[in-house]
Amino acid sequence: MKKYVKRIFSIILTFSVASGLAACKTEHHHSAKDDSYITASSEPADKESSGALDSASSEIGTIPAVTEPSKDENTVPSEWRDGGIFSDYYEKACFRMEQMTTDEKVGQLILARCPADDAYELAKEFHLGGYVLFYRDFEDKTKDDVIKEMVSYTKAQDIPMIISVDEEGGTVSRLSGHSDLTEEDFLSPREIFGQGGIEAIQKDALRKAQLLVNLGINTNLAPVCDICTGEDKFMYDRSLGQSTDVTCRFVREVTKISQENGISVTLKHFPGYGNNEDTHTGIAVDKRNIETFESTDFKPFKAGIDEGAHVVLVSHNIVECMDAEKPASLSENVHEILRKELGFTGIVITDDLGMGAISEYSPDQSVVVNAFLAGNDMLCVSDIDSTYDKLLEAVHSGVIEKDALNHSVMRILAWKYAKGLLKD
Repeated sequence: MKKYVKRIFSIILTFSVASGLAACKTEHHHSAKDDSYITASSEPADKESSGALDSASSEIGTIPAVTEPSKDENTVPSEWRDGGIFSDYYEKACFRMEQMTTDEKVGQLILARCPADDAYELAKEFHLGGYVLFYRDFEDKTKDDVIKEMVSYTKAQDIPMIISVDEEGGTVSRLSGHSDLTEEDFLSPREIFGQGGIEAIQKDALRKAQLLVNLGINTNLAPVCDICTGEDKFMYDRSLGQSTDVTCRFVREVTKISQENGISVTLKHFPGYGNNEDTHTGIAVDKRNIETFESTDFKPFKAGIDEGAHVVLVSHNIVECMDAEKPASLSENVHEILRKELGFTGIVITDDLGMGAISEYSPDQSVVVNAFLAGNDMLCVSDIDSTYDKLLEAVHSGVIEKDALNHSVMRILAWKYAKGLLKD
């Protein structure tokens, strides 16, 4: 009871409006409105699931109408006007953000692992920005089951959720093995390229995007942009295994095809995983110089950014040439490189903040708070309740400035407007 009283009290305390946050000036990329990814594939997964999807489509993203600002009303602070990929939707997003409570804003920062129980109730209670689905979330379910479940999550609150999966293919595939959902397993990019080059990659990206969007999923935590050359290294099987130039083309093609067919891509793992160790169990320290990153690792990310990629995921590696003290996900300098040098204007998310490599690097306060302060817009977590409470407390105490919170929420809402999840 005490928890709910605290949340109700927090709502009463918070009705201030953002005044501005210094934003990086970045080069202009593709406008989100130029992509056709708002429309789902015209080819349903099958006749039966198509009917369920048609019914669901009228419900996904349906929210109460919001009064539009007048044309002479300038609601977006000048410092936030970066000409970015979602900038056509900043005005709507900013106007809607200003009507939200602090509790609602904090929830938008959370991209949570979908819980096994009470997923609908938790999404509603914490105003969650999105869910990440894993293999278990599809077990023993038909296409219609999955569609109905995705609709229920979307309807849990006024602002529809991002529904995402790690569908890289190969060793990281959430749908492979579920015969009711897909007849063929998704192979790794390395295997696909070996069988048919870029043309095979293009066909796989289309098949994958059409399946995901027909299931009610709107974001893929892929492609892997990392260049890994060591056969015994952690990222080897998940990487394309080709030259920098070929990897750049792979990233461009997957980004273009996925987003044209309704699926936001996530470029990962910035600033480039290389031959480092697995950060799920411990810290990895990258001792390469900045010239190596500029000539190799950055290029596939830049290729995806220039193609209009919506999301970039930041790793937990300590990259000494950028920040010798903090993992990339907690480093302001790494995020500045991504925003200023590579010109990314979309959504920045963390790798899973429950990984073993990360917790010891926030001795003074919560990992999730430090991750937001470093420059991430959304935080990938499993512990929803604790994450929410720590972020909310940091906002009320002033550790997280309201301008910073508002700026990230505006970006997230602009993304959702661009995807057609939020409506006028």
